[in-house]
Amino acid sequence: MYNGIINIHKEAGFTSHDVVAKMRGILKQKKIGHTGTLDPQATGVLPVCLGSGTRLCDMLTDRSKEYVAELLLGVTTDTQDTTGQVLTRQTVSCGEEQIRRVAAGFVGAYDQIPPMYSALKVDGKKLYELARAGKEVERKARRVEIHELEILDIRLPVVKMRVVCSKGTYIRTLCADIGEKLGCGGTMQSLVRTRAGVFGLEDAITLAQLEQLRDEGRVEDVLLAVDAVFAETPALHVQEAFVRLLDNGNAIRPEQTVEQTGYAEGEPVRFYRTDGSFAGIYAYCAQKQRYQPVKMFLERG
Repeated sequence: MYNGIINIHKEAGFTSHDVVAKMRGILKQKKIGHTGTLDPQATGVLPVCLGSGTRLCDMLTDRSKEYVAELLLGVTTDTQDTTGQVLTRQTVSCGEEQIRRVAAGFVGAYDQIPPMYSALKVDGKKLYELARAGKEVERKARRVEIHELEILDIRLPVVKMRVVCSKGTYIRTLCADIGEKLGCGGTMQSLVRTRAGVFGLEDAITLAQLEQLRDEGRVEDVLLAVDAVFAETPALHVQEAFVRLLDNGNAIRPEQTVEQTGYAEGEPVRFYRTDGSFAGIYAYCAQKQRYQPVKMFLERG
């Protein structure tokens, strides 16, 4: 069984679930999960976790994302992208300076109302299921954060922009909100996710490329080890006499590590066995003067 993460370049027309299903067939492995949904029309980075790496899914979903999007001004749709039914058409009379000023105003935290065509649930029902049934329900605004918003090109009525944002941000809703603020409406024309945490588009592979690597027996060439996600996190190695404690997911004291180091309260630390194999993420508890397990990855290989 493969354990780790593969950075997939999702192509248009596939849902994130489609990608997982196809990878299960390609790799003959059931334990596979993705790290954050991309709409079928969207393309780009989709980190997929395998084996023990599936424990990373929730942690990777929390990471910031980077997108390149095209905003089509003067048009609004029911889905907030060009796959939906057109609701309004207006003349675009705003200039480049106004567009840049309004877009810049969205940098920082803002309350975003999730679109009806989304997988969020209200009273146990997915919003897109209600939308397809012709129903619209009230959605609570959610605080999201736009870390960066850079206008790459303006060829009216299309505005191309790069966005770095927090988890839970809907780029098509951002497009609609910018269009509304400009007074002409707007909808998302295209979307490419260029980065998700440490995973970039330049390193992503397509499903066809993965299938070829499988045939060549070279899947490991693109399989990123679980601990690579935590490359910036401090590392500790348990002493040989206490490897059993680590393998059982027990707490570890600083004096039981090779480094014999105590970190700040709550600081995450990577823990390794004496053979160099990764075991899990711990956090230091100053009150108990020991490292407590946060997430274990005990499968080797």
